[in-house]
Amino acid sequence: MLIVMHHRATPAQVQKVVDTIGEMGYRAKPMVGHLRLAIGLVGNDGGVDSARLAGLDGVQDIIKVSKPYKQVSREWRDEDTVVDLGNGTVLGGPEVVVMAGPCAVEGRDQILGIAARVRELGASVLRGGAFKPRTSPYSFQGLGLRGLELLAEAREATGLAVVTEAVAPEGVALVAQYADVIQIGARNMQNYPLLKKAGSAGKPVLLKRGMSATITELLLAAEYLLSEGNPDVILCERGVRSFDPQTRNVFDLTAIPLVKSLTHLPVIADPSHATGVRTKVTPMARAAVAAGADGLIVEVHPNPPDALSDGAQSLYPDQLSELVSQCGSIARAIGRSLAPPPELPAAGPASGRVVRDVR
Repeated sequence: MLIVMHHRATPAQVQKVVDTIGEMGYRAKPMVGHLRLAIGLVGNDGGVDSARLAGLDGVQDIIKVSKPYKQVSREWRDEDTVVDLGNGTVLGGPEVVVMAGPCAVEGRDQILGIAARVRELGASVLRGGAFKPRTSPYSFQGLGLRGLELLAEAREATGLAVVTEAVAPEGVALVAQYADVIQIGARNMQNYPLLKKAGSAGKPVLLKRGMSATITELLLAAEYLLSEGNPDVILCERGVRSFDPQTRNVFDLTAIPLVKSLTHLPVIADPSHATGVRTKVTPMARAAVAAGADGLIVEVHPNPPDALSDGAQSLYPDQLSELVSQCGSIARAIGRSLAPPPELPAAGPASGRVVRDVR
Protein backbone atom coordinates (compact mmCIF):
# COMPACT_ATOMS: atom_id res chain seq x y z
CA MET A 1 0.00 0.00 0.00
CA LEU A 2 1.16 3.53 -0.83
CA ILE A 3 0.04 6.63 1.05
CA VAL A 4 0.46 9.62 -1.26
CA MET A 5 0.97 12.88 0.60
CA HIS A 6 -0.31 16.25 -0.58
CA HIS A 7 2.45 18.41 -2.05
CA ARG A 8 1.84 20.92 0.76
CA ALA A 9 2.02 18.31 3.53
CA THR A 10 4.20 19.40 6.44
CA PRO A 11 7.01 17.31 7.96
CA ALA A 12 4.87 16.88 11.06
CA GLN A 13 2.00 15.48 8.98
CA VAL A 14 4.36 13.06 7.24
CA GLN A 15 5.75 11.92 10.57
CA LYS A 16 2.24 11.38 11.90
CA VAL A 17 1.53 8.98 9.03
CA VAL A 18 4.81 7.15 9.69
CA ASP A 19 4.00 6.86 13.40
CA THR A 20 0.48 5.63 12.70
CA ILE A 21 1.75 2.91 10.39
CA GLY A 22 4.08 1.79 13.17
CA GLU A 23 1.24 1.74 15.67
CA MET A 24 -0.69 -0.50 13.28
CA GLY A 25 2.12 -3.05 13.35
CA TYR A 26 3.67 -2.31 9.97
CA ARG A 27 6.83 -0.62 8.68
CA ALA A 28 6.75 2.76 6.94
CA LYS A 29 9.08 3.62 4.08
CA PRO A 30 8.97 7.32 3.02
CA MET A 31 9.94 7.87 -0.62
CA VAL A 32 10.64 11.29 -2.08
CA GLY A 33 9.85 11.50 -5.80
CA HIS A 34 10.10 14.29 -8.33
CA LEU A 35 6.39 15.07 -8.14
CA ARG A 36 5.23 13.63 -4.83
CA LEU A 37 6.17 12.23 -1.46
CA ALA A 38 4.74 8.79 -0.83
CA ILE A 39 4.97 6.52 2.18
CA GLY A 40 5.07 2.81 1.52
CA LEU A 41 3.42 0.47 4.00
CA VAL A 42 5.58 -2.67 4.24
CA GLY A 43 4.38 -5.96 5.67
CA ASN A 44 0.78 -5.65 4.54
CA ASP A 45 -1.07 -8.93 5.11
CA GLY A 46 -4.20 -7.67 3.38
CA GLY A 47 -5.96 -6.50 6.55
CA VAL A 48 -4.86 -2.86 6.69
CA ASP A 49 -7.48 -0.35 7.79
CA SER A 50 -6.87 2.21 5.08
CA ALA A 51 -9.59 4.51 6.45
CA ARG A 52 -7.46 5.21 9.51
CA LEU A 53 -4.67 6.47 7.25
CA ALA A 54 -6.91 8.26 4.75
CA GLY A 55 -8.28 10.46 7.51
CA LEU A 56 -4.89 11.84 8.56
CA ASP A 57 -3.98 15.43 7.69
CA GLY A 58 -1.83 15.81 4.58
CA VAL A 59 -2.86 12.50 2.99
CA GLN A 60 -3.98 12.93 -0.61
CA ASP A 61 -4.57 9.37 -1.77
CA ILE A 62 -4.26 5.70 -0.82
CA ILE A 63 -3.04 3.35 -3.55
CA LYS A 64 -3.28 -0.41 -3.12
CA VAL A 65 -0.43 -2.25 -4.87
CA SER A 66 -2.01 -5.15 -6.73
CA LYS A 67 1.16 -7.06 -7.67
CA PRO A 68 2.36 -9.87 -5.37
CA TYR A 69 5.77 -8.15 -5.40
CA LYS A 70 5.32 -4.72 -3.80
CA GLN A 71 8.50 -2.66 -3.49
CA VAL A 72 9.82 -4.05 -6.77
CA SER A 73 6.80 -2.96 -8.83
CA ARG A 74 6.29 0.22 -10.81
CA GLU A 75 3.08 0.71 -8.85
CA TRP A 76 5.31 1.30 -5.83
CA ARG A 77 7.89 3.46 -7.63
CA ASP A 78 7.54 4.67 -11.21
CA GLU A 79 10.95 6.35 -11.42
CA ASP A 80 13.81 4.10 -12.54
CA THR A 81 16.21 2.97 -9.83
CA VAL A 82 19.80 3.96 -10.54
CA VAL A 83 22.46 1.84 -8.82
CA ASP A 84 25.82 3.44 -8.01
CA LEU A 85 28.63 0.89 -8.34
CA GLY A 86 31.12 3.01 -6.44
CA ASN A 87 33.68 3.74 -9.17
CA GLY A 88 31.77 6.43 -11.03
CA THR A 89 29.69 3.87 -12.91
CA VAL A 90 25.90 3.78 -12.49
CA LEU A 91 23.38 1.22 -13.72
CA GLY A 92 19.86 2.16 -14.73
CA GLY A 93 20.60 5.51 -16.34
CA PRO A 94 21.10 6.38 -20.01
CA GLU A 95 24.44 4.55 -20.25
CA VAL A 96 24.77 0.81 -20.93
CA VAL A 97 27.33 -0.78 -18.61
CA VAL A 98 29.70 -3.52 -19.79
CA MET A 99 30.79 -6.09 -17.17
CA ALA A 100 33.49 -8.46 -18.36
CA GLY A 101 35.99 -10.97 -17.06
CA PRO A 102 36.58 -14.70 -16.64
CA CYS A 103 34.07 -17.17 -15.29
CA ALA A 104 36.52 -18.03 -12.52
CA VAL A 105 39.56 -16.41 -10.93
CA GLU A 106 42.35 -18.87 -11.67
CA GLY A 107 45.45 -17.00 -10.48
CA ARG A 108 47.06 -13.60 -9.99
CA ASP A 109 48.56 -13.16 -13.46
CA GLN A 110 45.34 -14.28 -15.12
CA ILE A 111 42.97 -11.94 -13.28
CA LEU A 112 45.26 -8.89 -13.20
CA GLY A 113 46.05 -9.29 -16.88
CA ILE A 114 42.47 -9.76 -18.06
CA ALA A 115 41.22 -6.95 -15.78
CA ALA A 116 43.60 -4.49 -17.42
CA ARG A 117 42.62 -5.76 -20.86
CA VAL A 118 38.82 -5.57 -20.44
CA ARG A 119 39.13 -2.07 -19.00
CA GLU A 120 41.21 -1.05 -22.02
CA LEU A 121 38.50 -2.48 -24.30
CA GLY A 122 35.61 -0.61 -22.68
CA ALA A 123 34.42 -2.49 -19.59
CA SER A 124 33.74 -0.60 -16.38
CA VAL A 125 33.04 -3.64 -14.16
CA LEU A 126 35.15 -6.77 -13.61
CA ARG A 127 33.34 -10.07 -13.20
CA GLY A 128 35.02 -13.19 -11.88
CA GLY A 129 34.06 -16.08 -9.65
CA ALA A 130 35.90 -16.84 -6.41
CA PHE A 131 33.29 -19.39 -5.35
CA LYS A 132 31.92 -21.57 -8.15
CA PRO A 133 28.78 -23.69 -7.64
CA ARG A 134 29.32 -26.36 -10.30
CA THR A 135 27.04 -29.12 -11.54
CA SER A 136 29.76 -31.70 -10.94
CA PRO A 137 31.43 -31.95 -7.52
CA TYR A 138 34.68 -32.77 -9.33
CA SER A 139 34.78 -29.55 -11.35
CA PHE A 140 36.89 -26.54 -10.32
CA GLN A 141 35.13 -24.89 -7.37
CA GLY A 142 37.08 -21.62 -7.29
CA LEU A 143 39.91 -20.19 -5.18
CA GLY A 144 37.65 -18.94 -2.40
CA LEU A 145 39.17 -16.26 -0.19
CA ARG A 146 42.31 -16.06 -2.32
CA GLY A 147 40.13 -15.36 -5.34
CA LEU A 148 38.41 -12.51 -3.51
CA GLU A 149 41.78 -11.03 -2.56
CA LEU A 150 42.93 -11.14 -6.17
CA LEU A 151 39.73 -9.47 -7.37
CA ALA A 152 40.27 -6.68 -4.86
CA GLU A 153 43.86 -6.30 -6.07
CA ALA A 154 42.63 -6.08 -9.66
CA ARG A 155 40.19 -3.34 -8.63
CA GLU A 156 43.00 -1.36 -6.99
CA ALA A 157 45.07 -1.63 -10.18
CA THR A 158 42.36 -0.81 -12.70
CA GLY A 159 39.56 1.14 -10.98
CA LEU A 160 37.02 -1.43 -12.17
CA ALA A 161 34.14 -2.23 -9.84
CA VAL A 162 34.02 -5.93 -8.88
CA VAL A 163 31.03 -8.25 -9.09
CA THR A 164 31.38 -11.77 -7.73
CA GLU A 165 29.07 -14.48 -6.46
CA ALA A 166 28.08 -15.46 -2.94
CA VAL A 167 26.87 -19.07 -2.85
CA ALA A 168 25.78 -19.54 0.78
CA PRO A 169 24.30 -17.33 3.51
CA GLU A 170 27.34 -17.75 5.74
CA GLY A 171 29.62 -16.51 2.94
CA VAL A 172 27.81 -13.25 2.18
CA ALA A 173 29.68 -11.11 4.72
CA LEU A 174 33.04 -12.26 3.36
CA VAL A 175 32.08 -11.51 -0.24
CA ALA A 176 30.69 -8.12 0.82
CA GLN A 177 34.10 -7.21 2.30
CA TYR A 178 35.79 -7.56 -1.08
CA ALA A 179 33.14 -7.00 -3.77
CA ASP A 180 31.33 -3.89 -4.97
CA VAL A 181 28.35 -5.97 -6.13
CA ILE A 182 27.22 -9.32 -4.69
CA GLN A 183 25.98 -11.72 -7.35
CA ILE A 184 23.24 -14.26 -6.69
CA GLY A 185 23.54 -16.94 -9.36
CA ALA A 186 20.74 -18.64 -11.26
CA ARG A 187 20.95 -21.78 -9.12
CA ASN A 188 20.41 -19.69 -5.99
CA MET A 189 17.66 -17.34 -7.17
CA GLN A 190 15.20 -18.96 -4.76
CA ASN A 191 17.66 -19.61 -1.94
CA TYR A 192 15.70 -17.41 0.45
CA PRO A 193 18.14 -17.47 3.40
CA LEU A 194 20.87 -16.35 0.97
CA LEU A 195 18.63 -13.60 -0.42
CA LYS A 196 17.90 -12.30 3.08
CA LYS A 197 21.59 -12.19 3.97
CA ALA A 198 22.51 -10.47 0.71
CA GLY A 199 19.68 -7.98 1.13
CA SER A 200 21.04 -6.86 4.49
CA ALA A 201 24.73 -6.85 3.53
CA GLY A 202 24.88 -3.17 2.52
CA LYS A 203 26.07 -3.74 -1.04
CA PRO A 204 24.29 -3.72 -4.43
CA VAL A 205 23.06 -7.17 -5.47
CA LEU A 206 22.98 -8.64 -8.98
CA LEU A 207 20.18 -11.23 -9.11
CA LYS A 208 20.19 -13.71 -11.98
CA ARG A 209 16.99 -15.31 -13.22
CA GLY A 210 16.73 -19.00 -12.37
CA MET A 211 17.04 -21.54 -15.16
CA SER A 212 13.34 -22.41 -14.99
CA ALA A 213 11.99 -19.32 -13.25
CA THR A 214 9.01 -17.29 -14.37
CA ILE A 215 9.16 -13.51 -14.46
CA THR A 216 6.94 -13.31 -11.36
CA GLU A 217 9.27 -15.67 -9.48
CA LEU A 218 12.25 -13.51 -10.43
CA LEU A 219 10.54 -10.36 -9.19
CA LEU A 220 9.43 -12.03 -5.96
CA ALA A 221 13.04 -13.11 -5.37
CA ALA A 222 14.04 -9.47 -5.83
CA GLU A 223 11.32 -8.52 -3.32
CA TYR A 224 13.20 -10.53 -0.70
CA LEU A 225 16.23 -8.28 -1.24
CA LEU A 226 14.27 -5.03 -1.07
CA SER A 227 12.30 -6.20 1.95
CA GLU A 228 15.61 -6.42 3.83
CA GLY A 229 16.20 -2.73 3.17
CA ASN A 230 18.39 -2.92 0.06
CA PRO A 231 17.13 -0.69 -2.81
CA ASP A 232 20.18 -1.38 -5.02
CA VAL A 233 19.13 -4.51 -6.89
CA ILE A 234 20.08 -5.37 -10.48
CA LEU A 235 18.14 -8.05 -12.36
CA CYS A 236 19.79 -10.29 -14.96
CA GLU A 237 18.27 -12.29 -17.82
CA ARG A 238 20.61 -15.23 -18.51
CA GLY A 239 18.48 -17.67 -20.45
CA VAL A 240 16.02 -20.37 -19.43
CA ARG A 241 15.98 -24.11 -20.02
CA SER A 242 14.40 -25.58 -23.12
CA PHE A 243 13.69 -28.98 -24.64
CA ASP A 244 16.00 -28.25 -27.60
CA PRO A 245 19.64 -29.36 -27.13
CA GLN A 246 20.88 -27.21 -30.01
CA THR A 247 21.37 -24.27 -27.62
CA ARG A 248 22.48 -24.36 -24.00
CA ASN A 249 19.52 -22.17 -22.98
CA VAL A 250 16.84 -20.03 -24.58
CA PHE A 251 17.79 -16.36 -24.31
CA ASP A 252 14.48 -14.73 -23.38
CA LEU A 253 14.88 -11.34 -25.04
CA THR A 254 11.22 -10.55 -24.46
CA ALA A 255 11.92 -10.63 -20.74
CA ILE A 256 14.06 -7.48 -20.97
CA PRO A 257 11.35 -4.99 -22.07
CA LEU A 258 8.71 -6.92 -20.13
CA VAL A 259 10.59 -6.78 -16.83
CA LYS A 260 11.43 -3.11 -17.37
CA SER A 261 7.72 -2.41 -17.76
CA LEU A 262 6.90 -4.20 -14.50
CA THR A 263 9.71 -2.96 -12.26
CA HIS A 264 11.80 0.14 -11.67
CA LEU A 265 14.95 -1.95 -11.14
CA PRO A 266 17.70 -2.00 -13.81
CA VAL A 267 17.91 -5.08 -16.03
CA ILE A 268 21.07 -6.48 -17.60
CA ALA A 269 21.69 -9.45 -19.89
CA ASP A 270 24.16 -12.35 -19.76
CA PRO A 271 24.58 -13.59 -23.34
CA SER A 272 27.45 -15.89 -22.30
CA HIS A 273 25.36 -18.20 -20.13
CA ALA A 274 22.29 -17.67 -22.28
CA THR A 275 23.97 -19.19 -25.34
CA GLY A 276 26.89 -21.23 -24.02
CA VAL A 277 28.67 -20.82 -27.35
CA ARG A 278 31.34 -18.20 -28.01
CA THR A 279 30.17 -17.34 -31.54
CA LYS A 280 26.63 -16.62 -30.32
CA VAL A 281 27.58 -14.20 -27.54
CA THR A 282 28.13 -11.04 -29.59
CA PRO A 283 24.96 -11.38 -31.72
CA MET A 284 22.85 -11.86 -28.57
CA ALA A 285 24.62 -8.96 -26.83
CA ARG A 286 23.64 -6.74 -29.76
CA ALA A 287 20.05 -7.93 -29.49
CA ALA A 288 19.96 -7.33 -25.73
CA VAL A 289 21.12 -3.72 -26.07
CA ALA A 290 18.52 -3.17 -28.80
CA ALA A 291 15.85 -4.63 -26.49
CA GLY A 292 16.70 -2.09 -23.78
CA ALA A 293 19.14 -3.86 -21.45
CA ASP A 294 20.89 -1.51 -19.03
CA GLY A 295 24.05 -3.57 -19.12
CA LEU A 296 25.82 -6.70 -20.32
CA ILE A 297 27.80 -9.25 -18.32
CA VAL A 298 30.07 -11.33 -20.54
CA GLU A 299 32.78 -13.89 -19.93
CA VAL A 300 36.23 -13.08 -21.31
CA HIS A 301 39.37 -15.17 -20.85
CA PRO A 302 42.92 -14.62 -22.10
CA ASN A 303 42.95 -18.16 -23.53
CA PRO A 304 39.48 -19.76 -23.45
CA PRO A 305 40.60 -23.31 -24.40
CA ASP A 306 42.63 -23.39 -21.18
CA ALA A 307 39.89 -21.94 -18.96
CA LEU A 308 39.05 -23.96 -15.86
CA SER A 309 35.38 -23.04 -16.21
CA ASP A 310 33.08 -22.21 -19.16
CA GLY A 311 35.81 -21.91 -21.77
CA ALA A 312 33.43 -22.70 -24.63
CA GLN A 313 31.38 -19.55 -24.00
CA SER A 314 34.24 -17.23 -23.03
CA LEU A 315 35.29 -14.56 -25.51
CA TYR A 316 38.86 -13.83 -26.52
CA PRO A 317 39.80 -10.22 -25.70
CA ASP A 318 39.70 -9.24 -29.37
CA GLN A 319 36.13 -10.52 -29.57
CA LEU A 320 35.18 -8.31 -26.63
CA SER A 321 36.56 -5.37 -28.60
CA GLU A 322 34.24 -6.24 -31.48
CA LEU A 323 31.27 -6.67 -29.11
CA VAL A 324 31.85 -3.27 -27.49
CA SER A 325 32.14 -1.55 -30.87
CA GLN A 326 28.97 -3.08 -32.27
CA CYS A 327 26.92 -2.63 -29.09
CA GLY A 328 28.08 0.97 -28.86
CA SER A 329 26.66 1.65 -32.32
CA ILE A 330 23.34 0.07 -31.38
CA ALA A 331 23.17 2.00 -28.11
CA ARG A 332 23.69 5.28 -29.96
CA ALA A 333 20.98 4.35 -32.46
CA ILE A 334 18.43 4.14 -29.62
CA GLY A 335 19.58 7.28 -27.83
CA ARG A 336 21.96 5.69 -25.33
CA SER A 337 25.70 5.17 -25.04
CA LEU A 338 28.11 2.74 -23.41
CA ALA A 339 29.42 3.70 -19.99
CA PRO A 340 33.11 4.66 -20.24
CA PRO A 341 35.77 2.76 -18.30
CA PRO A 342 36.69 4.34 -14.96
CA GLU A 343 39.75 6.51 -14.51
CA LEU A 344 42.90 4.59 -13.69
CA PRO A 345 43.88 4.92 -10.03
CA ALA A 346 46.55 7.56 -9.41
CA ALA A 347 50.10 6.30 -9.74
CA GLY A 348 52.21 6.27 -6.64
CA PRO A 349 52.71 4.21 -3.48
CA ALA A 350 50.20 1.42 -3.00
CA SER A 351 47.24 2.50 -0.96
CA GLY A 352 47.22 -0.74 0.96
CA ARG A 353 43.42 -0.69 0.77
CA VAL A 354 42.45 -4.04 -0.64
CA VAL A 355 39.55 -5.00 1.58
CA ARG A 356 36.54 -2.67 1.51
CA ASP A 357 34.44 -2.20 4.60
CA VAL A 358 30.81 -3.28 4.45
CA ARG A 359 28.66 -0.18 4.08
